[in-house]
Amino acid sequence: MKFGTHSTFIIAEAGVNHNGDRQLAKELIDIAADAGADAVKFQTFQAEQLVSRYAPKADYQIQTTDRQESQLEMIRQLELSIGDHQDLIDHAQMRGIQFLSTPFDGPSLHLLTQTFGLKTVKIASGEITNAPFLLEIARAAETIILSTGMSTLAEVEAALGVLAFGFIAEKTQLPRRGDFDQAFASDVGQTALGDRVTLLHCTTEYPAPFAEVNLCAMDTLASAFRLPVGYSDHTQGIHIALAAIARGAKIIEKHFTSDRRLPGPDHQASLEPDELKQMVQQIRDIEQCLGDGVKSPQPSEWKNRDIARKSIVASQSIQKGGDFTPENLTCKRPGHGRSPFLYWQTVGKIAPEDFEIDQVLDG
Repeated sequence: MKFGTHSTFIIAEAGVNHNGDRQLAKELIDIAADAGADAVKFQTFQAEQLVSRYAPKADYQIQTTDRQESQLEMIRQLELSIGDHQDLIDHAQMRGIQFLSTPFDGPSLHLLTQTFGLKTVKIASGEITNAPFLLEIARAAETIILSTGMSTLAEVEAALGVLAFGFIAEKTQLPRRGDFDQAFASDVGQTALGDRVTLLHCTTEYPAPFAEVNLCAMDTLASAFRLPVGYSDHTQGIHIALAAIARGAKIIEKHFTSDRRLPGPDHQASLEPDELKQMVQQIRDIEQCLGDGVKSPQPSEWKNRDIARKSIVASQSIQKGGDFTPENLTCKRPGHGRSPFLYWQTVGKIAPEDFEIDQVLDG
């Protein structure tokens, strides 16, 4: 599954860093576009559909928002209206950047896929055990990006089973016990997953501790499911995202904000505009550096081979007809003469001409 023109698809995660302000959300689109990201992503939800009135805040949310405010009250302030979505989608199109959003409930999913015709749906880590919603997403989206934070390998497989069933079964078919496993194990299910799903490794903490990032789990996911794997980065800074590129991440997702000092749950763990731009540029540099894996001289290296390599040269004056010996031969630059690999075949041979000190033997 390929999303853009680069080998790494970069998602600038605006999330809820618009603070419920449409104009700030448009500024975030501008920042993402100016940085060179492939997509800018928001979150689409109806607060009452997402959070019960008894749901507590996460520790990082308590630290960055009003402690007396419930999670539901916090979330209500961060909703985007239908009009907001239309305006933001139009603005993203005008700026030449793909608009994405993560839905958290059925009405929001259908708003994105049916009302606005979005083809790709990003599934948040917290939804990976929400089987009814996963099935609904599989039946509505053409391509899916699935975050796997907080998950075991078995939970990822179970979620993929639901998606596979949603891809290949009739839309009206109700699943029975074992249908998800059967869909996952089938050739047609595996083909559908390979064509339509990318997994994101993720550590769901804000900011994520470096010791708990476990980038090697990307390899485990790729090996276990034979799907493209990317990385949703919640660490501070950009260097871990860059390391993920070197490990083969096909997608990088990173939170950003216009200003880390703004109030709200995610600003403090987000990149500021200059940092986002730097991350995108360095990812593009790393993409070029990865190459095709074939070990051979690069075009710029050819001119340096004779300069950097060595040839067999005379270490003493040698008269024509004399013997080449270990005492009168050595290896020095430049490298356009006889290869040092021929040293042992040269020792004991007769000098065909006079040689001065440092004269290169012809190849």
